[in-house]
Amino acid sequence: MGFGANLFFVFILIPGTLIMLIAWIFTRNIQIGRLLLFGWACVIALVILDIVVRVFTEKKQLERDDIYGTYVIDRSKFPGKQADWQYNHYWFAITKDGKLNFHITNKARVVKTYQGFVSFKEDYVNPRLVIQLPEPHHHIMEVEPTLYRDVFSFYYVFKSPRFGNVFFTKGEWKPID
Repeated sequence: MGFGANLFFVFILIPGTLIMLIAWIFTRNIQIGRLLLFGWACVIALVILDIVVRVFTEKKQLERDDIYGTYVIDRSKFPGKQADWQYNHYWFAITKDGKLNFHITNKARVVKTYQGFVSFKEDYVNPRLVIQLPEPHHHIMEVEPTLYRDVFSFYYVFKSPRFGNVFFTKGEWKPID
């Protein structure tokens, strides 16, 4: 919880609870007891609501093991013929031993594979990829990708001089119509 919540607890809720508890002990007034219970029930409900909202809105924290796997073009970002064409022609895989295989395909048939290595920059909360491909390499792999996180997933954006932004998401390649 934030600084404001701490101030609320220390200067309002705890002293208010103590004052009402002392008043209830001496007077045994049922209204004070109900007000005390209602106040704490509201506080507990707000804390539970905060936890539930965070589960559905907080972005995923990634570890290195989350990064390893196969990535395909994310057709949901800009659906259409260009995204379908890119999906049928590019995908890559990152292995646990730090190898990168960037595949140029014609649908299910691999036409060419660029092999390289990946490492991670350590100064970031989430693992940031550093790609090392021998020259010549494909134009999509010229610049290190940017990682974008969603609540339950993540995706990489590569800046291509020919295509602009190219979006890759983790998943297995499946034929499309």
